[in-house]
Amino acid sequence: MKKPLQIVLIGVLFLMLVAVRAFVQPYFYDPLIEYFKSDYLHSVLPQLNLTLFFLNIFFRYALNTIISLAIIYLFFKNISVLKFSLKFYILAFVLLSLLFFIVLKFNLNKGYMLIFYVRRFLIHPLFLLLLLPAFYYQKLILKKGILKEGN
Repeated sequence: MKKPLQIVLIGVLFLMLVAVRAFVQPYFYDPLIEYFKSDYLHSVLPQLNLTLFFLNIFFRYALNTIISLAIIYLFFKNISVLKFSLKFYILAFVLLSLLFFIVLKFNLNKGYMLIFYVRRFLIHPLFLLLLLPAFYYQKLILKKGILKEGN
């Protein structure tokens, strides 16, 4: 693939991530959006349909993950990087959604900021912002010969 086309595709994928964020309101069930926009320090969490809520969280996470994996692949063109990223995304979803469910189900919301940040990692493509520089740094290190690729 030629470099200009690769750059355009990465740009389009980043725009798709923005679109997922921008058009969330009518398509995804997330009553916590309004909760965190209001005076959440002095109000209780809204009633949640946990099944519907987690299905929507999963769908949004899956959309962000697919787009993020496409960006990672286009940027590095390395299947091992893509496989590691996929495993990372799956593990992160399992751990974060389990933590999120426990906090919501057992009313551990005294620490509302825990709910805020765990939810943020689940619904926004923050892992892409962590993985891209990490893989780029690894690529630079490998290019300099400091590390061998098998390690």
